[in-house]
Order: sequence, then C-alpha cells, then structure tokens
Amino acid sequence: MSRPGDAAATPSPFRLAAVLTAAVLAISLAAIFTRLAGAPGVVVALWRMAFATVLIAPAGVRALLRSPPSWRAVGPALLAGVLLGVHFATWLSSLTYTTVAASVTLVTTFPIWVALFGWIGGTRPTRGVLAGLGVAILGGTAIGFGDLHGGSAPLLGDALALVGAISVAGYFLLGRSAQRSGLSTAAYGAIAYATAALVLVPLPALLQVPYLSWPADTWLWIAAMALAPQLVGHTGLNWANRFLDPTVVATVTLLEPIGAGLMAWLLFAEVPGPLVLVGAPVLLTGVAMVVRFRRREVRVASVTRSPALGTNQENLLE
Repeated sequence: MSRPGDAAATPSPFRLAAVLTAAVLAISLAAIFTRLAGAPGVVVALWRMAFATVLIAPAGVRALLRSPPSWRAVGPALLAGVLLGVHFATWLSSLTYTTVAASVTLVTTFPIWVALFGWIGGTRPTRGVLAGLGVAILGGTAIGFGDLHGGSAPLLGDALALVGAISVAGYFLLGRSAQRSGLSTAAYGAIAYATAALVLVPLPALLQVPYLSWPADTWLWIAAMALAPQLVGHTGLNWANRFLDPTVVATVTLLEPIGAGLMAWLLFAEVPGPLVLVGAPVLLTGVAMVVRFRRREVRVASVTRSPALGTNQENLLE
C-alpha cells in the first residue's frame, strides 16, 4: 500500500496544475459571495463551515472507518481546524471594513508566514524562493495600498485580514503534516472543517447578531460559498498541499486578489487604482519566481540524493 507522499501516489504535473487552477478560481469567489450574502462575517463563516462539513462528512467518515488514523495525524488536523476558524472569522469580517481588493490581497500575504513558520521549524527557504516571495509580496502590497482609501474602517479591516493570513499559514502547514501522517484529504477535510465550525459557534452570540433570521438570498450565497470556495477551493488546495511544498501552493494562491478585484470592480464598482494595475504583474512575476526556484531546488535534491535512501518529501514536486 502506498503511503501519503510515496512517489507511486504522486499525481501528474497536469493534474496538479488543473486542481490548483480550479481551486484558485473557486477561492476568488469567496469575498464576492460574502459581500452578496449581506450578513456579518462571523455568521457567514459559521454556516459556510457547517454546510461544508455536512457535504464532506460522508466521504470523510468512510475514509476514517476504512483506515483509522493515529493521533499523530488527528492532532494536527484538529489544530488546523482551530486556525481555519480563526482565519474565516477575521478575514470575512475584514470585508465589512475595507475593500475587496485590499482585504483579499492582505490575506494572501500568508506565503511569507508559511516561509517564516517553515524557517522556524528548520526548513530555510533558499535565496531564490525568498526573492520570489519578496517580489510577490511587493506586488500584493502595491495592490493593497492602492485600495486603502476605500471601506468604512480600512485600518481595522487590514489588521483583521493580516490575522487571517497568519492563521491560514498555520492551517496549511498543519494540514500538510496531518495528510503526510496518514489522513486522506477527505478525512482531513471532515475533521478540520467540523473543528472550525465548532470554534465559530459562539461568535454570533458574543457579537450579538442572529444565528438564523437571515433572508433566503443570504442562505443561498452561504451555500454557494460552501460548495465553491470551500469544497472546490480549500479542498483542492489541501489535496495539492499533500504533494507540493506549502510555499508553492501558498504562493500560487496570490493570484486570488486579481480575480476577486476584477469581480468587485464589475459587481460593486470598486475601481482598481493605479497601484493595483502596477502591482498585479509584479505579483505574477513573484509567483513565477517561487515556482521556478522551488522546482530547481527539488531537481538538485533528487539528483544528489542516493537511491538507497529512497523517495522522500522533497521529490514530490517532480
């Protein structure tokens, strides 16, 4: 039987690219659907995760019964769920206070936190990867500053988006650990999504907003969020994160602000400023740099590693 991370289980580059493309397109809809839902961020976050848990639970339960996991896998999945709850509570709330483009851009600075956490854990990024991250963050920062004039309380919105970025960085790293320790993507998703929903349950009461008395349109957009950004987007990223370095997966998601910003322009007349137009190609350049340099590192590691040592996690980008 192949273990998660074995070369035999590694999907083709085409399949990885297709899943990542679909996932990025799906998560780009999250900010738009949140605005259209018209409910506070904590309400949208709670029911998004509750619906997503119900949808993924059958596959997750079957996977858990078929292959009962160890605590080594379940522990990181539970912690990842807590961080996912924090991520959605803060980021979705930030959309109330600042523009879609600024919020989405700031929350997608999480690759730098992924790299920092990995560095603390002993995995130091090379200079090429760091340079790519720096360029990507520079472009993302330009997009964010280009929209700081918008929103009712942009500084609060920006701070909430940054907390969302830090928490989702931990979520991705813990999710990778859980899946590498034996959890399937479905089992991991069921545990993490259910945990996130439980973390979010008290927040509407604490903020004194209703749990259920929302119009039908609100429920429609929340259900759409559970289906597209959550099940297609996050689950797709979780699956890719099982095989790819988390810095690569995280950096590819920096494409999200472009799609979300364009949709906000069309739907809400949030016209991008000059810095947004300058920052977008800079961001894309950084994405390309990180992917290129990371793949080059893996090729070198694969060539220099003795065949007697077998395939390890570094081979998974090939």
